[in-house]
Amino acid sequence: MTAKSGEQEPLIELKGLNMAYQEGPVERDVLKDVNETIHRAEIVILLGRSGSGKSTLLNLIGALDVPTSGQILVRGRDLACMSDRERSLFRRKNVGFIFQFFNLVSTLTVLENLLLPLELNGGREDVGETEARSLLEEVQLGNRADSFPDVLSGGEQQRVAIVRALIHDPPIVLADEPTGNLDYETGKNVIDLLDRLVRRRKKTLIMATHSRELIGMADRIFTLDSGNLIPVVSEEGL
Repeated sequence: MTAKSGEQEPLIELKGLNMAYQEGPVERDVLKDVNETIHRAEIVILLGRSGSGKSTLLNLIGALDVPTSGQILVRGRDLACMSDRERSLFRRKNVGFIFQFFNLVSTLTVLENLLLPLELNGGREDVGETEARSLLEEVQLGNRADSFPDVLSGGEQQRVAIVRALIHDPPIVLADEPTGNLDYETGKNVIDLLDRLVRRRKKTLIMATHSRELIGMADRIFTLDSGNLIPVVSEEGL
């Protein structure tokens, strides 16, 4: 489970990363001195029990939160040193998010949901619509562009969410329990699709999950335990 040869360009570097939350009078350490490098076009899976820090780490890499201390370098830029506006602009251009509960805008059609990331980045609407329709065809939803999310099945909504995460061509895709709200067979189909799309486009995918059935798609696997990010060197170590 190593990154494919020729794809060893460092993309994300975590250096001395710490994250703590204040819970009443107690400070709770969620991440402790995390040091790791994630490469371009690598698929990384984060395992760990609920509350172990998987989502926290994704939020830090996605520039949604700021660490208590340490560095998060993306192509040499330290997210921890950015202003709120700089982090917002960074997210728009560099990160695609996939969530457990899809997070589609219910009052917008599928196509309008897909055009949102492009509009935020100032992209041309005609070019964006062509790309959106092409991607919908690729995920077998070409006939649902004008549908609203509430008439789609869970699996269909997650396929739309995958397209939304990729449509602005970000180098990083972050997925937080993307199959957690799907049945086993639908979840497997969604993961197969995600695997195929991110590898074809050479995206770096970091996925948090509690489902060990997904580990077969990973180049590398880590567990989060007591705030520590621990590499898994073989499936026997799970």
